[in-house]
Amino acid sequence: MTVPNSSAYAKVNGLEMYYQIHGGEQDDRRPLVLLHGGVLTVGLTFGTVLPALSAERYVVAPELQGHGHTVDNDRPITVPGLASDVVALLDELGIEQADFLGFSLGGLVALEVSVRHPERVGRLALAATQYNQDGYHDDVRTPDYNSPRLPGQADFKEMADAYAAVAPHPEHFQDFLAKSSAAAHAPLPWTAEDLRALTAPTLLIVGDTDFVRVEHAAEM
Repeated sequence: MTVPNSSAYAKVNGLEMYYQIHGGEQDDRRPLVLLHGGVLTVGLTFGTVLPALSAERYVVAPELQGHGHTVDNDRPITVPGLASDVVALLDELGIEQADFLGFSLGGLVALEVSVRHPERVGRLALAATQYNQDGYHDDVRTPDYNSPRLPGQADFKEMADAYAAVAPHPEHFQDFLAKSSAAAHAPLPWTAEDLRALTAPTLLIVGDTDFVRVEHAAEM
């Protein structure tokens, strides 16, 4: 487990949003914002790579609505809502522009920040991230629960254990899982024109068993 330099909560859009700070003091370089995957935490998504990412960078790693330490509220979990929270957190921290690394749901949130607030984004790295639902493999869109692309029983246990360890209301895991699943299947708010308008240098990362088709990544 990687121990943050510090952690705190910020009041943003009606949330008490938890975030971690890693690395040294903030300098004149852009901070790196890490955005975790759906139903995951900062630790589950980035724990093994945080030491490398924060060795020479000031890193901000929030936990999104309902995830990890950040309590859920009555608002649906949506990509635009989560992105608005992240921008509000940057405002609270006095960060005008940052580089973003997002995984899966976190990648969608980073992409939404880039489209709606391009002035806030320096560089962008999107891992396992699509720009519309056609980007998924067939066995993800019509789940084949034997598919190696989908979380297995051990993965769900790891998610549930991580949630139970830090969530303000650990008994709400199944309700939170249902809200997160609805968010994962909701239409995404971008067009090809939106992507063409982006000017931030962008890296797309697609693993062998990710949800995202390589052809879709090439199209992006």
